[in-house]
Amino acid sequence: MERWIDLAFLFYFGTHIPIALFFDSQAVFPKWLYPTPFVQAVDWYTKTFGDTMMAERPAWFQSFCACEMLLQFPFFFLAVYAYWKGISKHRWIRIPIIIYSSHVVTSLVSIFFHIFLHDFSQGAFRGPSTLQERTVLACFYFPYFIFPLMLLFDACFSSVYINGNSSKKRL
Repeated sequence: MERWIDLAFLFYFGTHIPIALFFDSQAVFPKWLYPTPFVQAVDWYTKTFGDTMMAERPAWFQSFCACEMLLQFPFFFLAVYAYWKGISKHRWIRIPIIIYSSHVVTSLVSIFFHIFLHDFSQGAFRGPSTLQERTVLACFYFPYFIFPLMLLFDACFSSVYINGNSSKKRL
């Protein structure tokens, strides 16, 4: 690792692989594809925290999850490789990082709007009703907003992508 933030990005992408594969993808694919403990974990999560997007799977949310599985999931492996081996040696990842992070940040803005502004009293599934419940639910999605935002700023403004040298202290 060349910079401390690269370790954080490596952790983000490395942990996102199993989360996308075993949990997020359940919004797109039939539940019979998954081992029972993963289905039960998603059921528990949706009931406990009122995530109607995962419980009811509206088409707009499924489209985000389908993009995650078809476009982002393969990219996670490239990102893990690039951050593991060192960004200064793999500057080709810059444009894919910008595309990925821009897509995810804009998707999460829609999700946050839904969480904080949607009237959940009309749905078949009990969603969050108080500001506190909405905030707790948003906190589950927040890491998938803040890390891509940090990735976007890093890819756009860090000198490591331009000249291959890190001006930060090496790990």
